Amino acid sequence: MPTEIPVIPTDARLIYHDHPPDYRDVLRKEMEKRKIPVSIGKTCPVKCTFCYEIDHSYRDTLEPGKTTQEDWNYILDYISKKPTRANENWVWGGNEYMEWTDLFLHPKAMEWLEDFLKYTDKSVTIFTVGYVHVPRIHQLAVQYPNRINFELSVITLHKDYRKALMPHAPSISHLMKVLEGPGVTSANFYSFDHHTMSVDAQTISRLNPHVILWMGCLTPLKGMDEQTVRLCRQGKKTLPEEALRIYEAALPNPTTIHTEPYITAFLNRHKIMTLFDTLELEKKDTVVMGKSVYRVLSMYRKNRAHFLPVPNATLGGDSDCTILLTFDDILRRLNGEKVVHIPKCIMESPRGNDCDISGVTLEEFKEKAKCKVKILGKVNTKVADKKLWEHGYLSSYVRDYIANPAAKEFEAIPVPT
Repeated sequence: MPTEIPVIPTDARLIYHDHPPDYRDVLRKEMEKRKIPVSIGKTCPVKCTFCYEIDHSYRDTLEPGKTTQEDWNYILDYISKKPTRANENWVWGGNEYMEWTDLFLHPKAMEWLEDFLKYTDKSVTIFTVGYVHVPRIHQLAVQYPNRINFELSVITLHKDYRKALMPHAPSISHLMKVLEGPGVTSANFYSFDHHTMSVDAQTISRLNPHVILWMGCLTPLKGMDEQTVRLCRQGKKTLPEEALRIYEAALPNPTTIHTEPYITAFLNRHKIMTLFDTLELEKKDTVVMGKSVYRVLSMYRKNRAHFLPVPNATLGGDSDCTILLTFDDILRRLNGEKVVHIPKCIMESPRGNDCDISGVTLEEFKEKAKCKVKILGKVNTKVADKKLWEHGYLSSYVRDYIANPAAKEFEAIPVPT
């Protein structure tokens, strides 16, 4: 039987504003990045307390307002004229120049998703915490096989933690209906305490033995409230035991894991060392990097160069990732250096123009840095993304991190403040 989609409480609904004069330019910019810029308005009403968009002051966002049918006709026509590339997925929603929101709260979302599948030959990646119509999403998956990559943000099925973290999310019973059909490709959920992630894994596997289980822990960022930060850090502590429980359960589903950057860096330590060796740097050369990479190189390539660990101050919280560093972060860390080597991945924002995630360009950085800047072209996002997925399996984490004595030594390496 069709399931009515859950309704967000009235006090959480949006007030939509008139379109700004240049909103079509925003739509085009997003579509040039292979995004489908449907919008429900400026602010997402779901109000998940862990959302990375709670504080997006690090980048400017432009919002065309609530998408109309006329807007959609323009979007669909524009996309239809774009060449279809093999193995390419268009992302449902703009998130380079627009704020990220759960687009399936738009009353026309399911209708327009069907339009996209019917009138183009392109594939699509969709994200939502569950605001899709059942059984319509499953019918579309059957009707258009291998065209929908549906990444469902389950987050947690633990009743109390779900209520605390996702006050306006769909009910667990609705999620069960979404999960038990062919529509969902992957389900992401996280460790928050003992018997949270592991219990969720077994529940989801029983409903759907084919869906990819995408697990791990959430990283606290600037703007999150104290309770959410506490739950995220608590989940980080229980992650090893939770992962072991799932590993030992030998579920039929593919099991991947998304951990904090220091674990990812350790699992990719051999590639980091090999790549570093090809850079042919001198001992006096200053190299910018995130704290996780600093630990790897300090452990395995000590004194081979001057390693400059840079905190992710712009994002704040516990963030520690080289790709997410900003030029402003680096400026705060410089202390009289004459030459600095910058990994190319820092200036490879999807916005293009050699800018970081905040939109600051390399040329703007050079004007303020007052030192010579050299770019390490080999340290790029293509390499980083490839290695992230190569070692992103639960088995890699269990065998090469939890069971590896060297991981404890790695964690104990101090990072200069």
